[in-house]
Amino acid sequence: MKLKGLRWWVVSLVALAAVINYIDRQAFGALWPDIAKDLFPEMDKDGHKAIYGTISTIFILSYAGGQALFGKIFDWIGTRIGFALSIGVWSIATLLHAFAQGMLSFSIFRSILGIAEAGNWPGAAKANAEWFPTNERALAQGIFNSGASIGGIVAYPVIGLLSYYFDWKAIFIVVAILGFLWLLPWLFVVKADPKSHPWLSDDERKYILSGQRNQDIDDDGDYDEGYTPTTAQLFKHKESWGVIIASAAIDPIWWLFIVWIPLYLSEVFGMDVEQIAFSAWVPYVGAMIGAIFGGLLAKNRIKAGWSVDKTRKLTITLGIALMIPCFFLLKAPGTAINAVIIMAVLLFGFQVAIGNIQTLPSDLYSGKIVGTLSGFAGMAAKLGAAGLTALVTIITTGGNYTPAFLIGGALAVIALVAVWFLCPKIEPIKPKLKA
Repeated sequence: MKLKGLRWWVVSLVALAAVINYIDRQAFGALWPDIAKDLFPEMDKDGHKAIYGTISTIFILSYAGGQALFGKIFDWIGTRIGFALSIGVWSIATLLHAFAQGMLSFSIFRSILGIAEAGNWPGAAKANAEWFPTNERALAQGIFNSGASIGGIVAYPVIGLLSYYFDWKAIFIVVAILGFLWLLPWLFVVKADPKSHPWLSDDERKYILSGQRNQDIDDDGDYDEGYTPTTAQLFKHKESWGVIIASAAIDPIWWLFIVWIPLYLSEVFGMDVEQIAFSAWVPYVGAMIGAIFGGLLAKNRIKAGWSVDKTRKLTITLGIALMIPCFFLLKAPGTAINAVIIMAVLLFGFQVAIGNIQTLPSDLYSGKIVGTLSGFAGMAAKLGAAGLTALVTIITTGGNYTPAFLIGGALAVIALVAVWFLCPKIEPIKPKLKA
């Protein structure tokens, strides 16, 4: 049996995994007002925020370690089993949330969840490098990133709807089941990599593999497998640091919103769980559109003859240019509706930029080291996100989020500078010649 367009089926399943990933992680924030009332009834709002911030920081730190760990795991055991391991463990961790009794147990279960969920991103980068030629990678990454945005969109309404019928413990059990169900089509469809998959047509196999062989190390006119440095050699290239620093700067901006939107709406505008559930999804609509737009724009420009270097840099610059004014507008949005609309525009720009930043490892190196670099970049990103999450707990006491938004704007500028100055030309890197 041959399945036409198999690579699009693969990226669709990876995007669906991202949807489930976000439903699982957003459940905690959406349900926090009810969890806090149930488990910590004696505390005030600042006390609840401190506990929420601590647990969230532990989650992100675990996520950071999981990025580097799963980057290596995916390079070791492959995309198929790597994804199965990642989503299987995080679904178990989500299920365990239903049995949490306080800060310690929640921290342990969130830590396991963070480590396992982290596999989604280096896994997606690895799948992208394996299943797509260079000219389609930004679009494929955009489709995957749109899955994260769709997860953010549907998570709050789904959880809000479930909260009418179930308590917070039962809701964690329901959302955990989604991950276990995803394993069935994944293991059935993704039987092997493109080189040996029995359902892949000869034409599509040739299209995928020939489009990946974009490096000619020995300059003999024939494309080869490309430069695959050791981990130590990887860090000797400034381009690697450009990817890592850009990721470490821009990714915390995403976490600033996915962690704090529920509490921001609660503190600043006085919303309850149900009101948050039917408002907090709006910013993710902008993110979803931005993810697809950024991918389509990059594909269009490369098809039009632009170099990968010009395409990536100008698309990333466009995204960040859209973000920066939004941070200043959020200082005084006026109403909750204005706030979530401004956030939607901001996250649109974020996804335009980050989708192209996340393709840089596969633009620069052979697929055999892409997962490793993506994992280290992801770890740096999550360490930055953990630091910002802990800081927000302190600087937003009393419900003033302006300092957090100003820091977000500064981080966007740092990401842009890292790409332009540490990646002077985005193209396949060749090994340094020994003296």
